[in-house]
Amino acid sequence: MRGVHEEAFESAFREGWMPAVGAGGDARLLWYCHQPHGAGPAYRHVTITAFRDAAAWERVAERVQTGDLRQWAREFDGMRHDGIGKLLVQVPWSPLGNLDLSSVPVEPQDHEHSLYMEDTGWPHVPLDDYTGYWEGVYLPLINATESKAPRLLEVEAVFQVAHGTGRRPEAILMQKVVSHEGLLRLLETEVPSKMKQPGTFMHDALQYRDQWESRLLRTTSWSPMW
Repeated sequence: MRGVHEEAFESAFREGWMPAVGAGGDARLLWYCHQPHGAGPAYRHVTITAFRDAAAWERVAERVQTGDLRQWAREFDGMRHDGIGKLLVQVPWSPLGNLDLSSVPVEPQDHEHSLYMEDTGWPHVPLDDYTGYWEGVYLPLINATESKAPRLLEVEAVFQVAHGTGRRPEAILMQKVVSHEGLLRLLETEVPSKMKQPGTFMHDALQYRDQWESRLLRTTSWSPMW
């Protein structure tokens, strides 16, 4: 977005988009996050809006194209350089599960900030094999309790890009950072060679992908989910 419009940009989502799409049962804004300064490109905001089904997405898209949200979209676009939208679907084992949209607030919340690590991977194997590896190996690994070190991340949602949209096969982990100390160690410590040997995650995961992107995101104090 354009830095000079940062507050207006956020207000457009908080006062415009969130209540507008939440007025009926079709959709809810779930997350509104900043990419903190120093963690990547400046003035990058990330949002996730959930739709009840494809028909609900189409109705909201029509509102943006020709209906009551058209003027909102026109003004909103004037506050940013560009935007990237993805149509995502949850994998069957995503912890977010069959979310009851009516339980998601449509008014600003007041809570602490949370940090998330959003991991996006582009596999060189079939997408089902990649997300299956996440389910069978990665999820048990980060949930393991036998280690003396505190758990670093908690997977809250797992998505894949809907067929025919976005880039080539792509999957996304939405993970809350539950140990800030563990995150600091991750950033300032090189992965030891013993953790790159056959049988370890860092080694074996290369059979599925060697291209991914991790982004640190910080929720706003009003984000419906945090």
